[in-house]
Amino acid sequence: MPSHTPASAAASIPSPIPVYKRVFLDTCLQSSILKFGTFTLKSGRQSPYFFNAGLFHTARLLYCLSTAYAHTIIDHEPRLDFDVLYGPAYKGIPLATATIEKLSELDPRFEELSYSFNRKEAKDHGEGGVIVGGGLKGKKVMIIDDVVTAGTAKREAIELIKKEGGELVGIIVALDRMEKMPASENEVDDDGVPRPSAIGQIRKEYNVPVLSILTLDDLIGGLKDLGRLEDAQRCDEYREKYRASD
Repeated sequence: MPSHTPASAAASIPSPIPVYKRVFLDTCLQSSILKFGTFTLKSGRQSPYFFNAGLFHTARLLYCLSTAYAHTIIDHEPRLDFDVLYGPAYKGIPLATATIEKLSELDPRFEELSYSFNRKEAKDHGEGGVIVGGGLKGKKVMIIDDVVTAGTAKREAIELIKKEGGELVGIIVALDRMEKMPASENEVDDDGVPRPSAIGQIRKEYNVPVLSILTLDDLIGGLKDLGRLEDAQRCDEYREKYRASD
């Protein structure tokens, strides 16, 4: 299959990170999927960058995204073995379907890999149930999604997988912000108190690997390599202020 990624994308960020990460980061920057400025997050924090995975809506961009997900899974050590790639509705659905196709193209051991996703409302006719695609009972399952924010949606997905008889073996997201979880209502958010990230909390709670295509460290390094020093500095200051303890 011919590549849908411009050759310039791989060459424009001369960093030591793997090529697929460089291509992915450059694509995010060129397509304004990753923007810089001042953005108010749901937590109330003022972030110097914003990642909008919903903009991966063209064939070229989805190809780049699925390729990066697939390489992240394949390159992980120790090797990840699973039967089903589960994409929580709604954002996870195209991520799961596109990524299993790319996994099978890159590695023959994934040729019989299934995808599945959940219905928001259980179907009460036909085959019924809340799962579409490969069944989860007795299967090793990996969750794919865009980001982990508070972790609430991932916990709901994990509980559904357990309820359906599946075994969670890992989670993969596009970006790890590497920032500590927000303070409680009675605490000051930038109080300097160490707290884990939402991803770190899930790793600890469920004892599974949580992979990401990019981390905030990758992002800052890539910006520096591109000479975007002001954006890199603002992201670095944000990282230091909200650095997770895990």
